[in-house]
Amino acid sequence: MEAQQLQDLLRSHLDNMPTKARRVVEYLLTHMREAAFISIGDVADRLEVSKAQMVRVARVLGFEGYADLKEALKEAVLEQVNPAARLNRVMNDENDLPDKIHQMEHANLDDTWNQLSQDKITLFCDIVKKAQNIYCTGWGISSMVAESMFSRFREMALNGILMKRGSLTLIEQARGIKPEDMVIACDLPGYAIQVTESVERAKKNGAAIVTITDSPAAPICRFADLSFYVSDNSPTFGSSLIGPIFLVHVLTSILSISLGEKAQEALEDQAQCLHDERIYHPVFGLRY
Repeated sequence: MEAQQLQDLLRSHLDNMPTKARRVVEYLLTHMREAAFISIGDVADRLEVSKAQMVRVARVLGFEGYADLKEALKEAVLEQVNPAARLNRVMNDENDLPDKIHQMEHANLDDTWNQLSQDKITLFCDIVKKAQNIYCTGWGISSMVAESMFSRFREMALNGILMKRGSLTLIEQARGIKPEDMVIACDLPGYAIQVTESVERAKKNGAAIVTITDSPAAPICRFADLSFYVSDNSPTFGSSLIGPIFLVHVLTSILSISLGEKAQEALEDQAQCLHDERIYHPVFGLRY
């Protein structure tokens, strides 16, 4: 079942539902991705209803039981993150697509910003300052976010280490992570098993875990000491990187100020590379 069809089905039953059942339907509408990945017991506990109530709601919606409803939720979520399905939906509205992307990316930025708090930023800076090594990891498009974070750390002379696919799997690389280290893991839909397992291994080793993802339902959040949530909606390709990269920019910018002279000296040293003509064209010799 497509996401829009399932949402229409849920909305069509809202007005006729008793209070507890309505609470379940409202939750499914507003937390579809989260509900698709957590158990019936977890949903029931969050809503303070019984499992039997969850099953009754599923049957009222036309499903044989909650398991079938959850399967429909999963299909809807996969359809939402499937780039081919996204493209197919917008092909008839191609004239409006630039404006739609513009509006959606503004919403991604606003939503990511609204989920950010000063307490979380302060805790992030504290964890980074205590860490001996800072491992940054992700898979697929999420690896671009991890690499952006890693690059910023190196510019500030922090011991950032990029964990990515290569001669060793992520899980093999995670074996060397120690209690005095930290891991920053980005995992946007679809969630990658290797990222989850490598984060789990790092957690067992005693490292601090910071996650960047779209929802508390993301598997890596089970092991997180601190989680940041981003909005990544896109009308075409899978996850948009605008929100996650914005988050990286905010966190590392504030971190650089928090580090004070240490970061200032590192960035001044980094700036000397701009005068290295083996790397860059001579800054003052260019003619435009």
